[in-house]
Amino acid sequence: MIVAVFRSRLNAQAQEEYGVMAKRMGELARTVPGYVSHKGFVGEDGERVTIVEFESEEALREWKSHPEHIEAKRLGFTKFFSSFNYQICNVLHARAWESKVGEK
Repeated sequence: MIVAVFRSRLNAQAQEEYGVMAKRMGELARTVPGYVSHKGFVGEDGERVTIVEFESEEALREWKSHPEHIEAKRLGFTKFFSSFNYQICNVLHARAWESKVGEK
């Protein structure tokens, strides 16, 4: 499993246009073979964090090289973000648990 952590700060004037583009990127990411999930958060200080999971490095490479994603990244540099950084991580260990309390 590969996890991409993308952190950014959005330029105030780009809010509406960014929302449209981000929605499209979410739809597009789901079509990449090997895509697992993604979720975004906005901190109290305005920092945005998106976590994206892929089954493999090949799936991540396909996402990185998708023409619409390349254009979205260009717009991020030129229009949307005042700052950003990302980290690509290999998952070494994972565990999940869910409470069964309250189930019938």
